[in-house]
Amino acid sequence: MNLINQPKTARGEKTLQSIIDAAEKIFYEKGYNGSTIKDIANEASVSVGTIYIYFVDKKSIYDYLLLQYSHYIRSNIAKKTEGLTSRREIERVGLLVFLEIVRDRKHIYNIIWESLYIDKQKFQDYYMTFAKHYTHGLQQAIEEGTVKKDLDPQVVAWTLMGVSNFLGLRYVMFDEEQDLEKIADMAMDIIEKGLFT
Repeated sequence: MNLINQPKTARGEKTLQSIIDAAEKIFYEKGYNGSTIKDIANEASVSVGTIYIYFVDKKSIYDYLLLQYSHYIRSNIAKKTEGLTSRREIERVGLLVFLEIVRDRKHIYNIIWESLYIDKQKFQDYYMTFAKHYTHGLQQAIEEGTVKKDLDPQVVAWTLMGVSNFLGLRYVMFDEEQDLEKIADMAMDIIEKGLFT
């Protein structure tokens, strides 16, 4: 399904970006159900008709944002972990990058989680796709011997995603912890050494 009509000019790309930026702001501030195409148009300083050049409706804007967030988070983690060879360090840096993204772009968290109530399938697809990519990397680590061979990579992926998501809620959304490195290091100690004596 094509969520967007791609612009053909530099001016069109600039207009599209202002619509996307406005939609993020409006969805973050008012929520999906409290937002209208007119709100987004006003925030972007474009006409309502201009939005319909690029998107079919408000839902297609929302769906497009979800898709972009998935790519954005995964590509940022991939860039920051490129060249790292220790799976422990890949996980630590990946967690830290995720927490920094949540800190710097809080609207991403709100919009992703709100999707559970707007379109449960989109919410599920978002996390299933993320887990699929994550599982692939973990499977490679298992084959290389850097993660225990008796673990199911899918269970590991979902476990680590849960850790990341709830640390993000607690230390970024609820509290704005300044020392995210410390949080990432502590989480990695728990993952590496376990909880129990």
